[in-house]
Amino acid sequence: MADLSVRIGSLTLANPVIAASGCFGYGVEYASSVNLAALGGVAVKGLFLKEREGHPPPRIVETPAGMLNAIGLQGIGVHRFVAEKLPELRRLGATVFVNICGTTIDEYCEVARVLSDAEGVGAIELNISCPNIKEGGIQFGCSLIGTHEVVSAVRKVTRLPVIPKLTPNVTDVASFARAAEDAGADAISLVNTFLAMAIDVETRRPRLSNVLGGLSGPAIRPIAVRMVYECFQAVTVPILGMGGIQTTTDAIEFLIAGATAVQVGTANFVDPFLWEPLIAGIDAYLDRHHIERVAALVGQVETSSPEPAWTGF
Repeated sequence: MADLSVRIGSLTLANPVIAASGCFGYGVEYASSVNLAALGGVAVKGLFLKEREGHPPPRIVETPAGMLNAIGLQGIGVHRFVAEKLPELRRLGATVFVNICGTTIDEYCEVARVLSDAEGVGAIELNISCPNIKEGGIQFGCSLIGTHEVVSAVRKVTRLPVIPKLTPNVTDVASFARAAEDAGADAISLVNTFLAMAIDVETRRPRLSNVLGGLSGPAIRPIAVRMVYECFQAVTVPILGMGGIQTTTDAIEFLIAGATAVQVGTANFVDPFLWEPLIAGIDAYLDRHHIERVAALVGQVETSSPEPAWTGF
């Protein structure tokens, strides 16, 4: 059996497979069907300082090869999470990544402080990239200066690994990865969903109450792989890659492109039992290719042109 462990800042994960934020609730909802301790990590639903309602329905729409959502970051708030959900996650042995949100830098910092004082939090995933709310994170995530400022501020108030989640809705994502690294990020997480829209042609109305939403699922995977590859060339910190991963092959593609670990989101709605086969599939791939450590696979994409095969005269 290969060594599946990976390092994310000061954190060691048992394997590189993480349940993505927004698609796995607070983790405890899946505890009866998924061994949370067997996952590399669980990234919980985004948390503001206070509870948040989110957008009214309809807020999820299926699209060809994907899903469009405008949940609006509904959540119970960081204090209720620490009191109600974190103790159970700790009991279940989960490695917990807490996705945090804010409308101001001060709010991000306060949420980070609360989590830093709580037992059982492994890392903070800094959500500066949600495309379907009009205030807060995305304003920072689409500005190089804003990205640097919010990452730097949170870095100063917590000892936990800080992992900004970057938006793909920019022209040069690698420059944002560099800004995050320069500000003290321990790793970067990408990609969040792509800003998108769907219209009911019979009523001529948007299918989402928020009009716009975030596109996830297999439709975005090749773009996400490209962005992970670009960021791997630009930064030295680990990358948590995501975007349309459904199979072992999908996950390994991200690792080869430069991701140290992967997050799986939308596919969990289709098959909540995918986790064990996915992890076993990565192990089988490493065995088949005689690779002893999954970390040795990271960034090993061969981009040079192969020698043309000789076909005779």
